[in-house]
Amino acid sequence: MRNLKRIALLIDADNTQLSKLEDVIQEISTHGRIVVKRAYGNWKKNTLKNWESEIMRLAIRPQQQFDYTSGKNATDMALVIDTISLLHKDLYDGFVIVASDSDYTPLAITLHESGVYVIGVGEKKTPEAFRNSCDEFIFLENLNTESEKSAKKGDAGNEKAKGNAPEAEETIDNNDSTNDINEIHKLLKIASDKFQDDDGYVNVSLAGQYIKRAKPDFDVRTFGFIKLTKLLEAFPEKYMIKKHPGKGKVTIIAYKCK
Repeated sequence: MRNLKRIALLIDADNTQLSKLEDVIQEISTHGRIVVKRAYGNWKKNTLKNWESEIMRLAIRPQQQFDYTSGKNATDMALVIDTISLLHKDLYDGFVIVASDSDYTPLAITLHESGVYVIGVGEKKTPEAFRNSCDEFIFLENLNTESEKSAKKGDAGNEKAKGNAPEAEETIDNNDSTNDINEIHKLLKIASDKFQDDDGYVNVSLAGQYIKRAKPDFDVRTFGFIKLTKLLEAFPEKYMIKKHPGKGKVTIIAYKCK
């Protein structure tokens, strides 16, 4: 997987689904650090009235774009102009365009020719031209499917694990964080799928870095643990732990999802 240091994420709100935003951020965070998050749309439209709370929660900057002519969508033009402006700053090595519109094909080609890594995110109906103009294209349907599966497994696994980890159960109940711990299980599963070695193990430090990128407010102390390793050990029905010496006195700890 390409490791990107500075990613610009640009979302066409008129051309994507609100329910998928967090899944997109979690997926893109596996590639590196997202430093720009912008969503473009005419926020006066009734169709976008539910976006406000979600983009605030996910720390996405809303970019207002009025429809100057009835029947014409100016959002894509505003997104293109901003993207080229960001490109010329020469600060970003990755650009993510969230849309299912073939009109973004020339933009993706221009970005690619400039040497940056281009990721497209859209529905399966996205025209092949746009998909092929990106270095990588991610289907929203796949992200949704993965999230639902992970969430369901997380719910079931969490209940089973609680029975074998009373301390973890007490911590979760006292902090009223059941939903949060399920989300951490989901992110650990994503990290496992993305970063596992040939034996299926993932470096715990690498997984922790990913979780922080996807969920900036993540802190194992919220769940009563001092290290991510301790959290993993509290759920033996979900994770296998492996330790082996690293450089000097450092011990490298890895885990495998069961």
